[in-house]
Amino acid sequence: MRVHTSEKSFPCLVCGKEFVQLSSLLTHQHVHSDKKPFNCPECWTVDEKLVCRTADGKRRRREKKRRPVGGGGHTGERICKCEECGKGFNYPSLLEYHRRSHTGAGAMEKPWKCEDCGKGFNFPCLLEIHRRSHTGEKPFSCSVCGKGFTKSTNLLRHQRNHTEEKPFSCTYCEKSFGQLSNLTAHQRVHTGERPFTCCMCGKGFTQSASLMLYQRIHTEERPFSCTHCGKRFRQSSDLTAHQRTHTGERPFTCSVCGKRFTHSSGLWSHQRIHTEEKPFSCTSCEKRFRHSSALTAHRCTHTGDRPFTCSECGKGFSQCSHLQTHQRIHTGERPFTCCVCGKGFTQSQHLLTHQQVHNHTGERQFTCFQCRKGFVNSSNLLTHQRVHSGESPFTCSMCGKGRRNSSTLLAHQRVHTGESPFTCSDCGKGFINSSSLLRHQRVHTGEQLFTCSVCGTGFT
Repeated sequence: MRVHTSEKSFPCLVCGKEFVQLSSLLTHQHVHSDKKPFNCPECWTVDEKLVCRTADGKRRRREKKRRPVGGGGHTGERICKCEECGKGFNYPSLLEYHRRSHTGAGAMEKPWKCEDCGKGFNFPCLLEIHRRSHTGEKPFSCSVCGKGFTKSTNLLRHQRNHTEEKPFSCTYCEKSFGQLSNLTAHQRVHTGERPFTCCMCGKGFTQSASLMLYQRIHTEERPFSCTHCGKRFRQSSDLTAHQRTHTGERPFTCSVCGKRFTHSSGLWSHQRIHTEEKPFSCTSCEKRFRHSSALTAHRCTHTGDRPFTCSECGKGFSQCSHLQTHQRIHTGERPFTCCVCGKGFTQSQHLLTHQQVHNHTGERQFTCFQCRKGFVNSSNLLTHQRVHSGESPFTCSMCGKGRRNSSTLLAHQRVHTGESPFTCSDCGKGFINSSSLLRHQRVHTGEQLFTCSVCGTGFT
């Protein structure tokens, strides 16, 4: 297309002349050097007109590919060395562009700037590729699965997933990879090397991309913005996944049951249900899990660690989701509402249990075989049966008293600790459980739920 548009994206740093292709620029820059770049001491010599001469001086047409400066094609030597780090290059122009990594990213060093995030580039073509991360444009599509990419090289690497080609093998564990960069990063797992260090906190990383993403936590940079709602993200992949909440797109489909997912990670996790794969194992009890997050939460049962603490009452939880559910007790939030009667619940599971009350038959399918009392779920039946058996499996560590379920044990333990996490918003009085708070609040509202059938007196 640049032939038709006359666009010239590659300028010479010496004379300012511009070229359509990078290879043309590299060839041109030999004009500014006294060296004759196509001079091979091991096979033949080539003059300025690229005509080959054999050892006896006879001229012949060039048959081999042009060699870089100094005949490095045979020896692998790169004679253009960086004075700062010693890295070698075949061409002086490549050395010149490399030097910019040492001199910084000033306005003259990377003159082509992204209007969205301010990132600089050496070439306009690199800026054009980068802009696709903001616009979402992916002009290179996989012919097998239809997945799009911003760069043709990324498409080529992706296609190895379909061909299962993995040409790069680890010398430590023989694991294979489709990309050399992935192999290099993987080998640091064996060596422990973390060459990319955060200048703010000193944390090390095995890959430069991981460091760049991490540094956005310090800078609070979120360069990727949703065009629908304006929400911003640190990574383009997070933006792509978020946009599916607006479009309803679920591109990842389970080949077994047909269930669809917005993330590939969600599909991978789901497929373990069918394969029964549980790759995450606890080192203490050898129990296995499908997800690393489930293993992390399980480990807390051995260590007693409760890293997530409620800022209102100080109660600790092993999982962040449990803390979020607990905090609804203090805020009064009940986001799960019954569409039949409008009653709200703090957890979706409680709503599902409640909705069985509204079923057409009023069925309580779980029945106690001793007293024939019915329940809408099996867990309530199990708790009830302890009334008959006298079983109290939850024991207080302070006084040894037993309780039929964990929630009543927690309420009981507050008698010992003096904790009163449920506070009345009218008078500030504290209570050990939410039901006591609800009863108390009727004193302020004047609500009287219970009325004597004889005299009509009401009670809270």
